[in-house]
Parts: sequence; structure tokens; C-alpha cells
Amino acid sequence: MNEQRNCQWRVAARPEGNVKPTDFQYAEEPIPEIGDGEFLLRTLYLGLRPVMRMYMSGVSAAGEDPLALGDVIHGRGVAQVVASRHPDFSPGEVVHGQLGWQTWKASSGSEQERFIKMDYPDLSAALGVGVLGMNGYSAWGGLMQCGKPQRGDVLVVSAAAGGVGSTVVQMGKALGCTVIGIAGGPEKCALVKSLGADEVIDYKSDDVAHQLTACCPQGIDVYFDNVGGETLVACLDRLAMNARVVLCGSISEYTRDEPFGLTNYTRLRRVNASMNGFFVYNFQPLFPQATAELADLVRSGQLKPVQDVVEGFNAMPDALARLYDGRNVGVQICRVRNEENEWAGASR
Repeated sequence: MNEQRNCQWRVAARPEGNVKPTDFQYAEEPIPEIGDGEFLLRTLYLGLRPVMRMYMSGVSAAGEDPLALGDVIHGRGVAQVVASRHPDFSPGEVVHGQLGWQTWKASSGSEQERFIKMDYPDLSAALGVGVLGMNGYSAWGGLMQCGKPQRGDVLVVSAAAGGVGSTVVQMGKALGCTVIGIAGGPEKCALVKSLGADEVIDYKSDDVAHQLTACCPQGIDVYFDNVGGETLVACLDRLAMNARVVLCGSISEYTRDEPFGLTNYTRLRRVNASMNGFFVYNFQPLFPQATAELADLVRSGQLKPVQDVVEGFNAMPDALARLYDGRNVGVQICRVRNEENEWAGASR
């Protein structure tokens, strides 16, 4: 990575199946100059999320405009303010927000970029692209605002070793739920078990439908869905009375040639169940509450951040591919630069 230039990854081609190296174009630009009302950000961490393939495919998703060929890829990250002509941002502050896949950014602090100051210097800045960023907000908002778990509920979480799922598993245990995690492979299942899940189903080797019946003999009270597809079908067939289904993601469907057709949604009627999708930014007024509650869980040890960190900006394309071929565990993060003493010494 050239520290004297703004390094970028851009869209070179529309992905077919999983992303591959030829879908990305590396570029370098001058480090941007800032004008009145702007501040300059130096990227520390970038987060990877499944929705990024949709951006690259030219689809509008998660409130972001579709990308044209040659555009810098959208994505959130953590950065430090190094220069400012903006009244609300000062050099030394650390923020998370829409940086894009680049190593420097000049910003006006617009609503679309949604930069949030990270006022918890006792915790790692990397958490701003994990449990104290959009992954955490998705877990907190989906579970607390849509799932409405109660002590004693049976909570099933798919993609339970992922960035959102691993947080939901631990939140569920902290709330007194019986938690059933679904993950792929012995390593991921062992991780989910270590996070406190009462039972773990390996979708790669187990009959998921059969195991759900065995693990949830009285039915599922809350299903937090990160995968869609056949797993969603199996869970809808096993809902308890007044169950809540939370639609967070559908990663099993993103690389299919044909959209998946849900055939058994009418099961909701039989048990007076509800099924809620959500858009995480609709919870934006609640982000401060979510941050405070999640940070307290981290400090207490009830929430152990699960982070899969790759090193160096050049690793970004492969880091995104890891999300779709099952190699990642937890929140997929790229460390662009070391925090060193920048975070602890940031001015407040």
C-alpha cells in the first residue's frame, strides 16, 4: 500500500457467482485536499459484508446507490480524523462510517455517510466495524426491536458463527434464552458452542429439519434468519405459538441464478406468528442506546467479539470472497493500518 497516495478498489466487472480477482480494479489517486466544512480521514479498518456483492452487481441495496463500472466500492470502516475544517470533527477523533474501499477520504459529514464518533477509548477501534458498528446494530435492532425475546424463549440463530449471528447468540444467552445455533462445519460449530449456545446444528453434515425438531420439541419462539432459503423453510415449519421471525439476511440466496421462492409462509397463520424484516438505518435514533448496551456487554465479558481479521488493503478482494465460500468466522475485517497509539491518544 502506498502511504503517499489514496489507494482504492473499484468495480471492474459484474460478479457471476462468487467474486473473483478480475471483478476488482486497483487504483491510486492523490490524497484528497479538504475545503471549508470538510475533514480528512485516514482509514484504519474496513468491514466486509455480503451486501457488497450486490453493490458490485449494479443493484441498489442497504440504502446505497448502485455502482457503475469504475466506481469505488461502497463499504463502512473506521478512520481517524487527521485534519479538519469542520466544526463538529477534530483531529485525533476516531469515527466509523461510509468510507468506501479506500485508504483516505475527505468528507463533509453528510447524512449519507453517517459518521459516528467512537467515544469509548477503552475498547478497540476495530469494534466500530463489528459489534459496535452496523453488525452490532443489526443484531441489537433485529433481536430487541423485532424478535422481542423473553427469558425462557427458544431462540434459533442461523449463520451463528457470522458477524451478526455470533452477537445474537451471546445476546440471547445474556437475556436468558435457550439458544440453538446453526453453523457450517466442526470449527464453526465449536465456536458457537463456546459462545454459550445450548445446541449447535451443523448444516453441512446434519439434517437441519430433523435436528430442529429434536432441539426444539416445543417449537421455536424466535428465529433470527441470516441465510434464507431452505433453512428458513425448515424453521417456519417448527414455530411455537406467537413466534417471531426476524429477517436479517439471506446469504444462501445471493449467488443463486434464480431467486428462492418461499413456499410455506402460510405457517405463520397457524400459530399467530409474525415475520419482520428490517433496515438497520431505520433504527438510527436508537444507535446510541444500542452502542451503550453492547459496549457494556463487551466490558462485562457477556459479549465476546468474534472477528476474522485479514491484514493489508491488498487483501480486500479475497476477504469479500471469504464471505460467500464459508471461510470467514465472525465479522470479516481488513486491518488497513495498525491502531498503534492513535486510538488511546485521540482527543475528545
